[in-house]
Amino acid sequence: MAFRYWCGECGFRTSWLGRSEGERQQIEHYARRHPGTPPGGHVEAGRSRDGGCGCGCGCLPLAVVALLLLVLAAACHR
Repeated sequence: MAFRYWCGECGFRTSWLGRSEGERQQIEHYARRHPGTPPGGHVEAGRSRDGGCGCGCGCLPLAVVALLLLVLAAACHR
């Protein structure tokens, strides 16, 4: 799972990263751009780090079912 950290003071956001790297970048951003302000904002979670769709719905089984329905429809169309 990957995370994107958003600044609570400005429009800064990290790219999709692992939790520890995202936290580190957010802390560095606050130290550089908002000194004396504790890091805040929000964290967006859920995108897949391996290039998957990130929806968490298990798209592979859905694709297999769609393919089977297509084969069944083609077999019945004779």
